[in-house]
Amino acid sequence: MSKTVINSDKAPAAIGTYSQAIKAGNTVYMSGQIPLDPNTMELVEGFEAQTVQVFENLKSVAEAAGGSFKDIVKLNIFLTDLSHFAKVNEVMGRYFEQPYPARAAIGVAALPKGAQVEMDAILVLE
Repeated sequence: MSKTVINSDKAPAAIGTYSQAIKAGNTVYMSGQIPLDPNTMELVEGFEAQTVQVFENLKSVAEAAGGSFKDIVKLNIFLTDLSHFAKVNEVMGRYFEQPYPARAAIGVAALPKGAQVEMDAILVLE
């Protein structure tokens, strides 16, 4: 099976030894996105703004792969404070409609660059 590197200049550049996403067959494995503004490579301020930025970054990579949020079958959410979970659900409702993807929400001690939220996803393209 061939693998294709997916890259979007509308999402933050990879800051390590990884690709923004890899397409294998009709499945796209998206790397974790933190709330970096792709223009400044700086974290945006505030939890809601960080959550929105992560979804925008994921959206840009999904589009670069030829997909959209409708193609996401699995979403993983990493939070440094699980008390923000209701806000994540609210923001997620702006980006997704039923049927919603399978999802995990995981509390973690810390995230890169001091981010409060990180997400990764798996898409299946038709």
